[in-house]
Amino acid sequence: RWISVGETPNVVQKDAEFDVTYNDTVTSENQTIYAFNHTISRNKTEGVRVTVDVLSQNLKSPILFVVRQQQAVLSFQVPLILRGLYQRKYPYNHVGRTLCQPPTRAISETQHFFIDVSTLSSQGTNYQLRVSRVESFTLQTDKKFSFTASPSQPQYFKYIFPEGVDTVIVKVNSDKTFPCSVMSIQDIQCPVFDLDNNVAFLGMYQTMTKKGAITVQKKDFPSNSFYVVLVVKTEDEACGGPLLYYPLRPDELINAGNRSKILDVMVSQAINLEVYVMGMLFCMGIFLSFYLLTLLVAWWGKKKILRYIVSRVNHFSSTVDNGSTLKRSLESVGRSRQESLSSVEEDDYDTLDDINSDKNIVRTKKFLCVSDLARKDKRVLSKKYQIYFWNIATIAVFYALPVIQLVITYQTVVNVTGNQDICYYNFLCAHPLGALSAFNNILSNLGYVMLGLLFLLIVLKRDIVHNRAMVRNDVSALECGIPKHFGLFYAMGTALMMEGLLSACYHVCPNYTNFQFDTSFMYMIAGLCMLKLYQKRHPDINASAYTAYACLAAVIFFSVLGVVFGKGNTVFWIIFSVIHILATMLLSTQLYYMGRWRLDAGVLRRIVYIIYTDCIRQCSGPMYIDRMVLLVMGNIVNWSLAAYGLIERPNDFASYLLAIAICNLLLYFAFYIIMKLRSGERIKCLPLVCILFTAVVWGFALYFFFQGLSTWQKTPAESREHNRDCILLMFFDDHDIWHFLSSIAMFGSFLVTNICNT
Repeated sequence: RWISVGETPNVVQKDAEFDVTYNDTVTSENQTIYAFNHTISRNKTEGVRVTVDVLSQNLKSPILFVVRQQQAVLSFQVPLILRGLYQRKYPYNHVGRTLCQPPTRAISETQHFFIDVSTLSSQGTNYQLRVSRVESFTLQTDKKFSFTASPSQPQYFKYIFPEGVDTVIVKVNSDKTFPCSVMSIQDIQCPVFDLDNNVAFLGMYQTMTKKGAITVQKKDFPSNSFYVVLVVKTEDEACGGPLLYYPLRPDELINAGNRSKILDVMVSQAINLEVYVMGMLFCMGIFLSFYLLTLLVAWWGKKKILRYIVSRVNHFSSTVDNGSTLKRSLESVGRSRQESLSSVEEDDYDTLDDINSDKNIVRTKKFLCVSDLARKDKRVLSKKYQIYFWNIATIAVFYALPVIQLVITYQTVVNVTGNQDICYYNFLCAHPLGALSAFNNILSNLGYVMLGLLFLLIVLKRDIVHNRAMVRNDVSALECGIPKHFGLFYAMGTALMMEGLLSACYHVCPNYTNFQFDTSFMYMIAGLCMLKLYQKRHPDINASAYTAYACLAAVIFFSVLGVVFGKGNTVFWIIFSVIHILATMLLSTQLYYMGRWRLDAGVLRRIVYIIYTDCIRQCSGPMYIDRMVLLVMGNIVNWSLAAYGLIERPNDFASYLLAIAICNLLLYFAFYIIMKLRSGERIKCLPLVCILFTAVVWGFALYFFFQGLSTWQKTPAESREHNRDCILLMFFDDHDIWHFLSSIAMFGSFLVTNICNT
């Protein structure tokens, strides 16, 4: 009843036809019903579209349209009111809706549906109604279809899996960035959720500007078919567009303007099982080849190394016989052997009494030898450096377990809600496997784990060989070369394996909140490499494991703060830049004076005194020229990076912090190589080949890294604009190749820095 009790409106039913425009008027006293006959065929899928225009303006009551089908009811009002943020209301007088496709078991069947038109307005309201068939309602494989959509005129189409096709990828493109759109994949059922305020209720969906892609598996749809739904949003804020300010008054309606958008949709067959198998075999084959190459190199160099050791021992023996500077009595050698076989307690650390009497003299000599700096007991130092490995193993366990739990939760949420805006994949090359949405990005991290394990095996072999040489009282092992401590080696190999594991966890669902998983152990690797380089020539004065990991924890802490608070925050960048410069200066002082200085209340007075005596009273150059050159260059680089961060304030703070660590590592490594050459040392063939190979691989790796297939600094829709197709075996994208090359480059860097005895 429409007016009052006992009063009914005048109902008029009309037989209507397709593709005919009906101009009519509706009031509260009359109601019109349009009856349509629709012949459907089981072998042919056809859509039916209802288009309505309201010609009257400033309506006090909307017109209600109810479409009654055999197994579904669709209702909407015109003007259609869609809501945006802060309860903004956008009216649309032109509405177009597609009706559900009714199921049929017969070869051909005629079905009826009715459209009821009514209103509560006592004034006559003019409208136009048109019902038409959608001939191209079913999408064809590898055929692009173009159409126009708007917030009040959403579109959806049906796709049926062909025989033998288990997985397809639905791609949607547009030449226009805005208005913001949503693509959704929904099961064949009624009603279809095709409006901005309900499109997220069912199936998988993602926002898009110019690009969108969703991989669909046949097993997820029992009917072997699905709907591709395209909706234009009422506002662009979800896609990173401007959010205009409107004065909010009660029941104020806002004119949204023209928000129509031309879209292209195409469904293509995704990869099959053979491509998955080829991708996994290719990945395994690449890294297993390094195991094979290592065995070949070890076999080829075994006799050569033995000949080299014999020659070194003979040379050492002749040098001792001639009374050179390397004078060690047989008694001391025997004592070293006995000490190496005895047990060492934890309390033995840094308790060597004679070191306190001559460390100022030894460490401040103008020309140093490694033996001058290796004054502490080898047993004590060995246990001290073993703490690096046990600490990082403990950190890895307590860090990785909650990370794995969290990313499993992320993936579960994505699969349950269907919200593909949660994760920042390269959707054009994201191959699912089971519950994982981008298996290829996870698989490509296998290199870090396998090469990290290979590095640990190499270190273990060297450790065993060295210990056997010590037991044999091998003079070359006792007296020649750089002091060998393997604790940092083990820590570096463990860090490389953990980088692979945590990067794989990050790529389960890469986004803004878990990017730290992908970078934390990169900081660890950079810090451990610098410590190892320093330890090779300063074995007695390296930082303890607790101090080193505390500093790395501070770096990760700043990384988290920068990701959360650093975007556009001037105060944060000022504070970080000041801390960065002060830390650089303190570390420079520590390195220049080899740890022989104190940070206390009198440090400013001593600085002024040094400036007065060395710069004003008499102009004297630095005593350690080479060391000063390194520190000046390091300060220039770090101050420049601090200035860049303060001026540009990059959004990706974690990558910026990682760039600082890598720049310092490369600078120190270059200084290490230059000082070797300046000191008359020779880089042998194998290390030189490793250096050149690693440099070339790093160059290619960085090229693929900077391709930027996705970015969580932007909205998910903007990130998808950077998506690109697979480039290797139809399975791996540019970022996967970065994983391959960077794992190889890191492994090569470890060999160059540590194993190749450079």
